[in-house]
Amino acid sequence: MRESDFSDVLAAVRDFVRQKVVPLEAEIDEKDEIPASLRDVCKAMGLYGFAIPQEYGGLGLPLSQEVRLVFELGYTTPALRSMFGTNNGIAGHVLIEGGTPEQRQEWLPKLASGEVTASFALTEADAGSDPSGLSTTARREPDGSWVLNGAKRYITNAPLADVFMVFARTNPDVPANRGISTFLVPRDAPGLSVGPKDHKMGQFGAWTADVYLDDVRVPTEALVGGEDGVDRGFITAMRCLAHGRVHIAAMCVGMAQRLVDESVSFARSREQGGHPIGAFQLIQGLIADSVTEHRAGHALVCAAAADFDAGIDTSVGPAAAKYFASEMVGRVADRAVQVHGGSGYMRGVPVERFYRDARLFRIYEGTSQIQQVIIARGVLGRL
Repeated sequence: MRESDFSDVLAAVRDFVRQKVVPLEAEIDEKDEIPASLRDVCKAMGLYGFAIPQEYGGLGLPLSQEVRLVFELGYTTPALRSMFGTNNGIAGHVLIEGGTPEQRQEWLPKLASGEVTASFALTEADAGSDPSGLSTTARREPDGSWVLNGAKRYITNAPLADVFMVFARTNPDVPANRGISTFLVPRDAPGLSVGPKDHKMGQFGAWTADVYLDDVRVPTEALVGGEDGVDRGFITAMRCLAHGRVHIAAMCVGMAQRLVDESVSFARSREQGGHPIGAFQLIQGLIADSVTEHRAGHALVCAAAADFDAGIDTSVGPAAAKYFASEMVGRVADRAVQVHGGSGYMRGVPVERFYRDARLFRIYEGTSQIQQVIIARGVLGRL
């Protein structure tokens, strides 16, 4: 997108987040739900398709622009971004990376408009950060259709998804990180069911649930990539997750900015001994550390996005950005609670909520420990 047009989009999203969403954060957290009015605005603004190519009705933002948009989205409850994050990210990118022209034409416009919400059904009870251990199976029938059996866990947007990108093992006789394919499974497919919403530590308003597949039959056209997609699901998943890691890193940077702002505002207004607590050097030290780490995360994410767009680094850079930024925002959130003292431990105070919300970033899209492995193997090579 042209920079002038993107600047207009960025300004509109910034105003929407700060003027419309921030005042509703406590309500979203309490009710565990995003108001329908905010969903409608997000659809109208094109947020369900900011990373989907323009030819399919999206904004077609390259990752270097996408992260700047996500910095703004990260300033408020992560539940907002979660509504449309999978459409743009790991679910939508399954089709962008591996779909047939027909699959892209059928589904991507619906994802971009928000007509359809997609879920990325990869994680299982014994297959999370390492998807090679998944046990969901897909059996080809004589008529060319497929029958899926298995269960998925912690699937974002599952309670409201219209279609699931289901990863299943199609060939048990090859190495574990091969023999995996991806299937488009509509919500109304007989045999597919969704469990109750998970009750999480934080990120209320962002819904996750288990998904069960009991002899779910889908046509041959449901195989993502067609015949070329057989046994390529693991490769597709890794490509989607690499993009998603930079996206999540940008979310962490946006949240860190909000936490810094909350800390600075409180330190200026809260008084002890007749002085604002911001006048005390130990408080200044906490804030200085958070400002520095936020700026480091911001620079790292921008650099990782630029290298990703250029095709220079699509593995180590995303892992490093996600690893640093997710750990960083946890430290910034901890300092923000400390600056607030007792009030920072009270429900209803933004830093308490963000402290809970931030913890998940070190887990999904691959844990911090998985990012360490990717980074180390990327620079060491085979030993």
